[in-house]
Amino acid sequence: MSELPPVVDAAWLRGQLGEPDLVIGDVRGPNAHTRGHIPGSRPLVLGSPPPMSDPDVIEALAKEIGLRLRRHGVTGEERLVLYDRGDGVGAMPSAQLAELAGHPRVAVLLGGIATWPGELEVGQVELEPVKVQLEPRLDALPTRDEVERRRVEEGLTLLDVRSEEEFSGRGGYPCDPRQGHIPGARRMDEAALFAAPGLPKTADEVRAAVGAPGGAEVIAYCHSGSRSARATLALRAAGYRARNYPGSWHEWSRHPELPVER
Repeated sequence: MSELPPVVDAAWLRGQLGEPDLVIGDVRGPNAHTRGHIPGSRPLVLGSPPPMSDPDVIEALAKEIGLRLRRHGVTGEERLVLYDRGDGVGAMPSAQLAELAGHPRVAVLLGGIATWPGELEVGQVELEPVKVQLEPRLDALPTRDEVERRRVEEGLTLLDVRSEEEFSGRGGYPCDPRQGHIPGARRMDEAALFAAPGLPKTADEVRAAVGAPGGAEVIAYCHSGSRSARATLALRAAGYRARNYPGSWHEWSRHPELPVER
């Protein structure tokens, strides 16, 4: 199997166009794809993880995403590159969902379609469903149980990318029954990871900001998973083994048995 980095840029993708093991998925939706897409790509809407991590929910989601992949002709043998409009909010959660379903080689296009230097294709693409079954990888999505079990584990960085007001409990969303942060978390602004929207700072700059060596494991969270999805993209681009906790504070604050720090 050819290796695939977790994050690729447009120059890399352009050089790979036409390779038989490359599948490019456009997560923006079929209408946007029809109006203009990267040559050779197909619409591949996987959605975003729900803000809850009960085992039965995660298991059902893995099966559903596996079905969507099969319907779009994705077997798991290919190198799968996903792109969105450019901010990573669509492609990064979709990549984690593909990993959850069991796809072993998934990457996100940095900067999405906005950075594509060539001509776009227009029109619909015929999809050919396949029957191959993927083996789910349920650890692709951190759950509240995993975060609680491992939040102070040596070698793991739990990264809160919300504002200082949210982290301290002085501010936050009124819908949350409790305010504060997960004990053991380190806080930094999500924006501190980026040089421009959807475009992370250099790997050295990101590592200096995070304070952990390249290759380390990071779990990121925010309020409902969007900011931490973008952060996960930057973290992966910097060489971290990063995952987004999609339940984030929205889920954590609703479970009184889980600890809170202010």
